[in-house]
Amino acid sequence: MDKDRIVGSAKEFAGRAEGAVGDLAGDAQTQTSGKAREAAGTVQNLYGQAKDAVRDAADTATSYAKDAYDNSGDTLRDGSQALSKKVQDNPLGALLVAGGIGFALALLMSRPARRPPPRWRYYG
Repeated sequence: MDKDRIVGSAKEFAGRAEGAVGDLAGDAQTQTSGKAREAAGTVQNLYGQAKDAVRDAADTATSYAKDAYDNSGDTLRDGSQALSKKVQDNPLGALLVAGGIGFALALLMSRPARRPPPRWRYYG
């Protein structure tokens, strides 16, 4: 719990008490002062609640990020095991896929660079 929430709640309570004393005494200045203190306490309490909500959201996001980081090794390991099993089950298909990928990469790397089309200027 944020200290602004505690202080805000205390100010709000004190403002209510001061307003009640002003009502009993019939003093308009005390009533107004109490209402102002109560409003200030309410605002400070809401500010503390907002800070708590942001802190909780940040903690939750950090927790999710840590879990994802911790489980990433397991996911990578599971993926590589699945790929290994597929290659063991169908070695010829895996060889053909690897050869196709290698051939496509060789074609892409051996092509000459594209030249921009010539600019023809007509002088007239």
